[in-house]
Formats: sequence, structure tokens, C-alpha cells
Amino acid sequence: MSARKARTEAAAAGAAPVDSEEKDVKIPVEAADDTEACEAPAAEAAENQVEDCNKEATMTEDEMVEAAIRAGEEAADNDFKLKFEQAQKELADVRSELDAAAEAQKAAEDKAKDATERTARLQADWENFRRRTANERIAERERATEKLVTALLPVIDDIERAIDHARSQELSDDFKQFVDGVDAVHAKLLDVFAHEGVEPIDPKGEAFDPLEHQAVGRVEDASQYDETVNDVYQKGYRMADRILRSAMVTVTYGGEKRPAPEPEAAPEDAAADTAESTEE
Repeated sequence: MSARKARTEAAAAGAAPVDSEEKDVKIPVEAADDTEACEAPAAEAAENQVEDCNKEATMTEDEMVEAAIRAGEEAADNDFKLKFEQAQKELADVRSELDAAAEAQKAAEDKAKDATERTARLQADWENFRRRTANERIAERERATEKLVTALLPVIDDIERAIDHARSQELSDDFKQFVDGVDAVHAKLLDVFAHEGVEPIDPKGEAFDPLEHQAVGRVEDASQYDETVNDVYQKGYRMADRILRSAMVTVTYGGEKRPAPEPEAAPEDAAADTAESTEE
């Protein structure tokens, strides 16, 4: 028995400590108990490990195969779960990228559509501007021509009066040639007017039209229809659909009323009438 154990037993029995070389070293009983308490779990763990080893040693071959299969299945399940989670994450990332790409595509399509619409509007505005500018140039040219023709109308009147007066007189051959030359100049001037779309209004014997004629007198004449132009004191002129100057005329009264004009036949009716006359 060791000196430490002897002192422990003596302390437990209430005996006096035994003198020895280690009398200065005192170990309480409680400390010894703690040491034994700490050593007990280690011993139990060792026993359990031994039991497990014994238990593994007593496993049959089938049980070992089953255990290996279960371990492989668990490992496979864990690996599948890991790969599945990784695939789910990658799929979510791909869907997020796809959504972002779809939004970018929609934004690009909207931008392209807006650009196309703006281009179409600009093209339409340009076409309208060009058409409007061309019409304005034509209108300006017509106004300038109209202004010039209106200024020349009194000259035309004077030339016509001079020609009419000269032809009403007995003229020599030389003077007749001069009058013919003036008449040729008058004809050329009228040709220039016709080229610009200017037409004279000489309504003698026609129905009076207050939009083109200016009545300066009335003449009773039962032989003509009522409101017929009897005399033209001054010819009028029109340019396209505008009246440059109304004709100054006298209008008859006292005659029969002018019959209403017959309506013009439609092109189809005229073609039918022509076919019928051809068959006959």
C-alpha cells in the first residue's frame, strides 16, 4: 500500500497521520474523489468503444453489405441534394438573366417603335412642307402673272379699239399692211395670255351670268330670250377659275323665258345611246 493511500485511509478512520518522508504533502480526500470522478467517464467511454468494436466484429456479412448500401445511399442522397440545390440556384440565376434580357428586349423594341413613328411623322411633315411650298410657289407665280395680265388688259382694249376703228375706214394699201401688223401683234399677245391660262369673256348672245358679266344697260327685244347679252362694251377675262375682269354688257328684256338646260347624260347612258344608234 502506498503512503498516499495509507494517509487517505487514516484520515477516513480518524487516525493521526503517519509520519513519513512525504509528511509535508497533504492531499484532501475530496480531491481524490474528484480525480476518481473524472476518471470514471473515460473508463465508460473506453468500455463503450470496446463494446462497439465487439459488436462490429459480431456483424454478419449481409448486415455489413446492408450497412454499406445504406451508407452509399445516404452519401448519394446527400450528393443529389447538393447538386439539386446547386441546379435550382443556377436555374434561378438563368431565369433572372432571362427576365432582364426580356425587359431589355422590350425596352429596345419600344425605342425602335418610337424611332420608327418619329421617322414616319418627320417624313409626313417633310412631304407636307414640300407640297405646301410647291403650292405656295405656284400661287405666287399665278398672282404675279395675274397682276401683270390685269395691268395689260387696258392696253389690249386700246389695241382692239384702234384696229376696229382703222378697219372701219377706207385705208390705203400701205396703211392696211400697218393695221395687219398691229393685228398680228395683238394676236401674239393673246397667244401669250392663252399660254398662261387667260381666256377672254365675250358673251354676246349668251345668257346673262351675274358672276361673269356686269350689266351696264337694258334693251327691250322680244325676239330674244329674256336676260340675254345683247351688246358687249368691254370684254372680260378669266384666269383658270378666277375672274380677272367682268365683261361689261347690255341685257335684253321683254322676250320669252329661257328654257332650263337639259341635264348632261351620264357616261354610261351616252355609251348606251351610242351602241343603240350603231345597231340601228
